[in-house]
Amino acid sequence: MSDKTIQLWAGDSANNSDSQWGKPRLDVYLPTGPKVKNRAVIVCRGGGYQGLAEHEGAPFAKLFAMHGYTAFVLTYRVAPNRFPAGHSDLCRAIRMVRSKASEFAIDPNDVTILGFSAGGHLVSTVATQPDVHVEAEDDLAETFSARPDRLLMGYPVISFTQFPHMGSCNNLLGEGHTEQQRKQFSNELNVDANTPPTFIFFTSDDPVVPVENGLLFAMACRKHNVPIELHSFEHGPHGMGLAANDEHIGLWIKLMTNWMQKER
Repeated sequence: MSDKTIQLWAGDSANNSDSQWGKPRLDVYLPTGPKVKNRAVIVCRGGGYQGLAEHEGAPFAKLFAMHGYTAFVLTYRVAPNRFPAGHSDLCRAIRMVRSKASEFAIDPNDVTILGFSAGGHLVSTVATQPDVHVEAEDDLAETFSARPDRLLMGYPVISFTQFPHMGSCNNLLGEGHTEQQRKQFSNELNVDANTPPTFIFFTSDDPVVPVENGLLFAMACRKHNVPIELHSFEHGPHGMGLAANDEHIGLWIKLMTNWMQKER
């Protein structure tokens, strides 16, 4: 159970598109271990932009809380909702966390977002182009930036033009989308010097989202001198989350938490 739930939008908002996962919201997990660095982490589950994988949500929020961070699990809109629904939800979530910095005793300039699979596409979109759409109902948009300070991704969908995961593409943009839209949301093309420091992990033989997605983003980061840490494991299925049953791949958790402890 989370410690608190924050609804993203006003009760009568059209953005409250309900589903089996509920309305867009943040579930809050307060630190259970010694609080460190006043850092916040927002977790975005995967699911191909048509679902939200439970094993990629609360278990990671509890992990971060155990390490002393304030963690949030975002419930964002997925299909049949199209862009900009999920993008608006994550941008609103980041701004809301920053607006509540005093309440949660966190640094509004040290907000990390973590995304898995299609959730990785969502976080990389907001990290590289937070203002591609600004929701009219977001009354925090003029006060707080939606660009995160750190970016974490596990086996992410990145590109819709090279090695694409077409299920995520169709669910996000609709099957009648254009080539220009696919290019717009190929996030390796949107990396620039403003992209936050990034950590990526994946398995080289991922049968669902080709490893090249993460590699393309990493190469774009190198081109623009964005700090990047990249870990590729030789074997492993897509969507392993904590990888608790695989001692080798499970090392990624230690690698990630070590990276999080670095000063920026």
